[in-house]
Amino acid sequence: MEFNYLTSIIFLPALGAIVIALLNKPQPKTVKMTAATFALVTFLLTLAVFLIFDRSPGVAVQFEEKVAWVPSLGINYHLGVDGLSLPLVLLTGFLGILVILISWGVTLRVKEFFVWLLVLETSLLGVFSALDLVLFFIFWEIELVPMYFLISIWGSGRKEYSAMKYLIYTVLGSAMMLIGILSVYFSTGTFSMVELTQTNWATVKAVMPLTAVFFFLIFAFVVKLPVFPFHTWLPDAHTDAPTAVSVILAGVLLKMGGYGMIRVAVSIFPDIARQYALLFIVLAVVNILYGAAVTLRQTDLKRLIAYSSVSHMGYVLLGIFALSNLSLVGASLQMFSHGVITGLLFAMVGLVYEHSHHRDLRQLGGLARQMPIAAAVFVLAGLASLGLPGTSGFAAEFLVFLGSYGSTAVEGIRLYTILGVSGIVITAGYILYMLQRTFYNQPQDRFNEVRDASLLERVPIFSLVVVIVLVGVYPAVLTDVIKRGIEPVVRLLGS
Repeated sequence: MEFNYLTSIIFLPALGAIVIALLNKPQPKTVKMTAATFALVTFLLTLAVFLIFDRSPGVAVQFEEKVAWVPSLGINYHLGVDGLSLPLVLLTGFLGILVILISWGVTLRVKEFFVWLLVLETSLLGVFSALDLVLFFIFWEIELVPMYFLISIWGSGRKEYSAMKYLIYTVLGSAMMLIGILSVYFSTGTFSMVELTQTNWATVKAVMPLTAVFFFLIFAFVVKLPVFPFHTWLPDAHTDAPTAVSVILAGVLLKMGGYGMIRVAVSIFPDIARQYALLFIVLAVVNILYGAAVTLRQTDLKRLIAYSSVSHMGYVLLGIFALSNLSLVGASLQMFSHGVITGLLFAMVGLVYEHSHHRDLRQLGGLARQMPIAAAVFVLAGLASLGLPGTSGFAAEFLVFLGSYGSTAVEGIRLYTILGVSGIVITAGYILYMLQRTFYNQPQDRFNEVRDASLLERVPIFSLVVVIVLVGVYPAVLTDVIKRGIEPVVRLLGS
């Protein structure tokens, strides 16, 4: 009997949450060690799946598990990963253990905090592994509950407002997606994401215009990515969330949007994706330039990096709707790259705030003297964010721009690509300004007692640095896998 890797990966964090919940008045250290153990085993399993994944051409979904769940409605417990979803499963497992370490200093309602963090990890892993639309939707919805409580209880500032705003936006998107999923089912009689990609829609009697179904489905992903003008929940959620939640939000949750666009919207409705590609290309350029321009105006470190995510997700949207093989590979790599780079940036902001008790750029300055290690890591993360060669940020953005510029799927795409590339100049401006104001301004006496990153704090940030450099120097470690998942999508698009 084969080992069910994906079921184990998905539900190990949930099992850890149950174990912690059943502990009777445990010590905080016991809770943290239990959470770390389950998260570490989960990551090791995701790493094992990544290493034994068959990278041969033509090999599609692997580690497949399929069991009839509600046979009368054709709903199945159907899991599997391919080159598109596997890097995101690995990213989720990797960040899952790191956010546990980043949260080691949590003292408020420790038991509840780590329970919700582990439940959140289960939901994210489920989204990237599900091959049945109902199962996909259930995991998508589960994520709302832990995110709401993690922000509203352990956040800061206007935490209740930000948590509710996130909830409202996401529920609205989910409601639209549910309409799309039911429309697809009533038209085809199946929830299977694999079967739906093989559907000849010309022979299907749809319950509503297919264009409407496409937009119902993609609306949820537009909100989650997020795409202008549905992006306003993101800066608030990031700013008021605890550090670990900001890391997982930027690192993984936003990628649910890009992944859903490719896996569901584009793969099931390739003709409609081609028809409306120009609309999304324009929105991508708006995301890139508007997000970067607004970032220049920020003085709060967390809000600055949050708006930079709006800009960087524009690169993902550009790569997806350029609809070329290379641009789709670049978009997928950008999702992984942004996850580790922005995850590191938020981790560093949390570290700076924890030690200096300031996030306002106008109050900071000269911290490189007291925090040389933190300064060096923050600089590397910033340079990776602006696309320095040798980092994952450069590899991903280069593939997106090269693939988009050479695409023949969208008329006039070269002009939009050039506009998108110009966003890098603005990115360089706000990244260098942030680093200069935080670490290399005039040293201030009030920060004389600030200490550098501790040994425990160095473990997650150095781990992220290693991945950023590894993917930057040798991107084939991921692109060889990603290409296997993009090939079927490209065939559907006829690109």
